Amino acid sequence: MNRLLSVLAGTVLMTLGAFAAPQETAPIYHVTVVSRTLQAVNYEHMTGPTDIGFQGTILMPQAKGDATIDSKRGRTVIDARFDHLDAPARFGNEYLTYVLWAITPEGRAKNLGELVVSSSNKAKIEVTTDLQALGLMVTAEPYYAVTTPSDVVVLENVILPETIGKREVVTAKYDLLPRGQYTMTVQNAMTTRPPYEESRKLPYDRYEALLEVYQAQNAVQIAQAVGADHYAPDTFQKAQSLLIEAQQMQASRQDTHVIVSEAREAAQMAEDARTIAGRRATEERLTQQQQETAAERQARLQAEAQAQEATAAANAAHQQAADEHANAQQAQAEAAQAQAMADQTQKEAQAAAAEAIAAKQAQSIAAQKQFRAELLAQLNGILPTRDTPRGLLVTVSDAQIDRGLADRLQRVATFMAAHPGLTLRVEGYTDDRGTDSECERRAQVVREQLLANGLPPDSVTAIGIGRDRPIASNATPMGREQNRRVEIVISGDPIGNMALWDRAYTIGQ
Repeated sequence: MNRLLSVLAGTVLMTLGAFAAPQETAPIYHVTVVSRTLQAVNYEHMTGPTDIGFQGTILMPQAKGDATIDSKRGRTVIDARFDHLDAPARFGNEYLTYVLWAITPEGRAKNLGELVVSSSNKAKIEVTTDLQALGLMVTAEPYYAVTTPSDVVVLENVILPETIGKREVVTAKYDLLPRGQYTMTVQNAMTTRPPYEESRKLPYDRYEALLEVYQAQNAVQIAQAVGADHYAPDTFQKAQSLLIEAQQMQASRQDTHVIVSEAREAAQMAEDARTIAGRRATEERLTQQQQETAAERQARLQAEAQAQEATAAANAAHQQAADEHANAQQAQAEAAQAQAMADQTQKEAQAAAAEAIAAKQAQSIAAQKQFRAELLAQLNGILPTRDTPRGLLVTVSDAQIDRGLADRLQRVATFMAAHPGLTLRVEGYTDDRGTDSECERRAQVVREQLLANGLPPDSVTAIGIGRDRPIASNATPMGREQNRRVEIVISGDPIGNMALWDRAYTIGQ
């Protein structure tokens, strides 16, 4: 349950979307995925149970799972099991749960249910659906009652050789399906959470109730952000009332089953309000567009009538003075033609300049990526190095610091000194038994060795982070040893600001 409680403690391992400033509306999360497909299966009617697998996407490659699918009379039963599911908060503080989705071959998404992750990072679910041909995927979501999937796809089904059924490709690539456009107006109150240490002491039923209340709070805030209080006030007010009741029950430590029921109904009601608000906002926008179109048409007709009157008057005047204006008209025509040719020449020149700029930018980005890959390979030959959105992250263990790192850090400094545009941020970490001073000491030891090997002081900073970002469990000596570490974050213009894996990719079948 400690890993689950990290949802409320706000552990974020990958922040691709974040809270905006107070009172600012911003997307919770956005991932760009291109040409990504999901294979569906038509599980033949009453042929008995069959098995499929699940594999993690690039967002959670270690995740895996399997499921038994049984097509019965009038329904399909899915018994699924999953392993290595990290806390959803790694994708952003707003993500509190996982949801299993069915995708039809036509591209329609259906919420099959919430995955409750155990203390060992496992989850299982048994659900029934009326669909017979479907693909399956798992996403991280802000609450359980969502009706459209987010972009955070962490698992996809894998068709096994022994799977019984007819393979079908989802005709609408599911990365292009309508997605949950979850935005919220961020206020300071929305980011508050119970202290981590206190949450760890909660019994599981109290923890479950607390998590459901936070899911309901997410749902109400998201609904309000899309104008549900304006477009669906009755439904939104019901959701707000249910949330307040659940929060009051939680504060007075009433029966957890009642709290969970109230919170889940609040989340469901808020999702209904968000859906209604989206539909009514679209209808209002279409009505406004129709009204604007009618007004534009009336203005065009009036302008055409005025133009016809002006043309008739001009023709009468021109008829009277045809001989006098013949030469002037010819000159004007020639001038207009010359101006048109000049305008065309200018447009072509601007287009050519824009293409040249784009080509130069593309060349610069390609050079940055090539150097980033080369530097990553070089650093990995010295110390373990990962490519992250923050930059290249070199990890130095506590044991390596104690044994001395002069030779390895000298090689790192040599690489860095050859590229003045790179900066290094040395971050010290400790386990749950360490102190801030230990973190500062580790970071300063590494910084001093880097400076001793020729790096300028203004290119290397050091800071102690503390115990708030463990990479392993503190319950074992090995885990605590892993948490006592130093991470060197290398960034700068020579390697760009995009990780090598942050690109378009195709999921293999």
